Amino acid sequence: MKTPRVNIKLKKIQENAKNMVEKCEENDIKLTGVVKGSAGDIKVASAFVRGGVKSIGDSRIKNIKKLVEAGFEEEMILLRLPQLNEVEDVVEYVDISLISEIDTIKALNQEALKQEKKQGIIVMVDVGDLREGVLPENLDEFFAEIVDLEAIDIKGIGTNVGCYGGVLPSKENTQILVDIKNKLEEKFNLDLPLISGGNTATSKLLYNGELPEGISNFRIGEGILQGTDITHQRNIKSQNQDNFTLSASIIELKEKPSVPKGEIGHDAFGNKPKFEDKGRRLRAIMAIGRQDVKVDGLTPLLEGAEIIGASSDHLLVDLTEVNKEFSVGDEIEFSLDYGGMLSVMTSEYVHKSYEQ
Repeated sequence: MKTPRVNIKLKKIQENAKNMVEKCEENDIKLTGVVKGSAGDIKVASAFVRGGVKSIGDSRIKNIKKLVEAGFEEEMILLRLPQLNEVEDVVEYVDISLISEIDTIKALNQEALKQEKKQGIIVMVDVGDLREGVLPENLDEFFAEIVDLEAIDIKGIGTNVGCYGGVLPSKENTQILVDIKNKLEEKFNLDLPLISGGNTATSKLLYNGELPEGISNFRIGEGILQGTDITHQRNIKSQNQDNFTLSASIIELKEKPSVPKGEIGHDAFGNKPKFEDKGRRLRAIMAIGRQDVKVDGLTPLLEGAEIIGASSDHLLVDLTEVNKEFSVGDEIEFSLDYGGMLSVMTSEYVHKSYEQ
């Protein structure tokens, strides 16, 4: 088989989707299955749908357009705030956009009027992570400018934590959304059916029985794709892990010293490497590098193997402690964290292999 290769276990992803859909439905929560970690891969998105997902989220309009044109009829949610130069495609292909800028909402309104459609939006609220969102104290003024826009359908409010500032979701910062929703509905005579309470990290509140009543939507990708929650550094019980692994081929296999000779400067990425003298070591060079994968998102699945460095095109692995004979051309398999998965799924240089 071709290498480098990402091995994608579709049945396990489908099982994860089914488990997450059922868990959310038990708590009256609508699940948006987020496929951006797989770069909007059609076969992965199909596994979500077979698992019962009826709402699909992605951060790239290009991926959503690809899914719609491939025949997906599920609700499409654009997760990244729309760019002004995207509004035509957003109105054409997207059902709901997460949004936090009045100018963008007004541009969507004008385009939706032109296309004779309604554009759904979820207004994002910043509860502390300091990524996207309107600050709570500015929401009254914000809503006053958008409630009467003819082609805008305000579906609800949402938030995001854990992605930029690393703020952990809590009962307290999630309850803020419920309180805000109630105040906005009363002040502006609105019905806001969706409170989009967060992502995989927030699902911990659900599993622990700590989720405030009223949260009605989760946007979950990692918990389905990988069965993990990197924000809390945990595997999610009942979910499958290692649904994406990377296989790469050995292109050089030699014993070499563990410390380079000569004056040490900076590497190709501007870092000044440090080396520990372990004597001569058996080192494999793999045909994959930083251009293809987030190297610190890799872990060898071979006991005793250790990643010792990487350049743009090469990954160096110490095989001295592995109880196995190797030859040039042999494959080594690696597990992938979320960043590692995202990078190999995005790379055109990594072959995609699907296991049913």
